[in-house]
Amino acid sequence: MKKTRCNWVSDDEVYIRYHDEEWGIPTHDDHELFEMLVLESFQAGLSWITILKKRENFKKAFDDFDVEKVANYGEDKVEELRNDEGIIRHKGKIASAINNAKIFIEIQKEFESFDKYIWSFTNGKIIKGEFLTESELSKTISKDLKKRGMKFVGPTIIYSYLESIGIIDNHQKDCYKF
Repeated sequence: MKKTRCNWVSDDEVYIRYHDEEWGIPTHDDHELFEMLVLESFQAGLSWITILKKRENFKKAFDDFDVEKVANYGEDKVEELRNDEGIIRHKGKIASAINNAKIFIEIQKEFESFDKYIWSFTNGKIIKGEFLTESELSKTISKDLKKRGMKFVGPTIIYSYLESIGIIDNHQKDCYKF
């Protein structure tokens, strides 16, 4: 029997796997939180399926999203990334990934983990069924991240990020994951 999924999920296996195994599932691992922050930032202006299909390439290019390594990338690595056809080669997004890694580490030091920081905005609670593209929560977090110096973290990107890491659970009522 075919499972009913959220209506944004196409028949693409990559999308189905992402929806079924990751999207909306609470994430507390800093490594995964950093990976999704980088991927969501690169998604700005593009379709999510484009990013998902390039995810393995991003993983290789960004040293498996090792935040310490990414934070220490120099000009040689930036040029390498700019020439990597397997990823999105947007200079500003590459620079922001490196910059954001540095801020991510600062947040980890301040809060003991990025997990504690990001989940503190909801006191560890999951928000269900908003179905928006941005919210007061995503605006608040976006503003705080920007104040700390992060880039490509606008309210819409942060809203998608919160969905991807399970703080916002927007599975539709007829979806088997609801």
